[in-house]
Amino acid sequence: MTTTESRTDELLVAHLLRRAGFGGTAADLQQFSKLDYEDAVDQLLDAIDTTSLPQDLIRRYHIDQSDLRTRGSSAGNWLYQMVTTDAPFIEKMNLFWHRVFATGQTKLIQGKAMSTHLDMLRAHGLGKFDDLLFNLSRDPAMILWLDNQDNHKDSINENYGREILELFSMGVGNYTEEDIKECSRAFTGWTVANTDYMALKMRNNTMRPYGYVNWQFKFDPDDHDDGEKTFLGETGNFNGEDIIAIICKNPATAGFIARHLYHYFIADELPVPQWPHFPPLNPEAIEVMTHAYFESGHSIKAMLRALFLSDSFKSPASWNARVKSPIELVAGTVRLAGGYDSPTYDVYAHIAASGYMGQDIYAPPSVEGWMGGADWISTGSMVMRVNFAGEIVGNLESPGVQELISSIRSTAGNPPTADSLVSASLTSLGNLQVADDTRSGLVEYTNNVILSNSSGNSANNIPNEAIASLLQLIVATREYQFV
Repeated sequence: MTTTESRTDELLVAHLLRRAGFGGTAADLQQFSKLDYEDAVDQLLDAIDTTSLPQDLIRRYHIDQSDLRTRGSSAGNWLYQMVTTDAPFIEKMNLFWHRVFATGQTKLIQGKAMSTHLDMLRAHGLGKFDDLLFNLSRDPAMILWLDNQDNHKDSINENYGREILELFSMGVGNYTEEDIKECSRAFTGWTVANTDYMALKMRNNTMRPYGYVNWQFKFDPDDHDDGEKTFLGETGNFNGEDIIAIICKNPATAGFIARHLYHYFIADELPVPQWPHFPPLNPEAIEVMTHAYFESGHSIKAMLRALFLSDSFKSPASWNARVKSPIELVAGTVRLAGGYDSPTYDVYAHIAASGYMGQDIYAPPSVEGWMGGADWISTGSMVMRVNFAGEIVGNLESPGVQELISSIRSTAGNPPTADSLVSASLTSLGNLQVADDTRSGLVEYTNNVILSNSSGNSANNIPNEAIASLLQLIVATREYQFV
């Protein structure tokens, strides 16, 4: 392999780690660059979390994360997992499904229901889409979020029947209003146990004063409409599971999920409500994923593997084509700066920062979730994004930042040049590639401000504050704010 080919592979791996994770540290890049690209994809897809902070340790320091009744507690608990896991792709996919299956603690009140919902996504989010939809339909958080506990055989509630078709699987234009009614009939009797009806109506719990407990799925056969139904052209005595099977074999479902995956992993698409009126940005990429969907028996992991190995994903034209969501920016920056070695109250400030930037975890703005793309960027949110990232990488009291700076010194050469110091810093932040004029500005700053004010010509003579200031400039660049 030539030096040029090796460099190209390193950049592609860095792109993969940004898109399929939260960005790679220098150690991550070194590890994955030793693998063939296809093996690197498989290692990310098949990874199992072994390093997340244990829940018993977290609860020892944060008693509020035992019952998770506040949104800051439950969302902060998830951020711990995003930042400390060695299988970041799992949490990246959980964020994907949290956007598609937008569910909010703001309505449910109880954080344990959201935590259980997240565990369900971890268990089924990369498997067969039929199984994911089935477990989603039985999930207490989703049932209460879309009012299926009020869906009775003698009085149907169409909320879940509508959204499973419109937002979760097929998209507008691929079903009729009658299909919504028939779908809703099939999900009658799918409700929640271990709480009474009036408590549910009040969004309250009946378990006090002993604390919150997880709600459980319950099927009530006496409340289920077991009559004949006609759905998407098929007729039978369908229940919810039958409806899901019909949905999942429909080509519209494969195309709809593929477009969501493209939007999340390659480039910002139009907002979902516009999809019925405009074709996908890249029909070829959609076709690659839909083919994988049917060839694999509706496997989400197979769709993603096909996507990550596709020319559309590997093309440099797709790099830095998506705006990082606030939570991607928060989790990725904290990971690059060393993460959380132990429970810390910083997690609450960090999850709050995501909200200030426009993404309150467990509080989607509507059932459509967050639109993403340009919606993430405004004058106010951009200031918040730059300030947050700069504060994290500029915190010289952080052992992770100290280690980051030490790594830059050791790889910048002795004596370092302005160019080598910039290169080492860009590598330490995930092998980031910036535009030529941006790089020239960084080199000029390093030469005129950092090196000219350092005594001696050794990297060890450069103050920590000086290197931290360079990192702060880099995280303010467009390339760092995009992914």
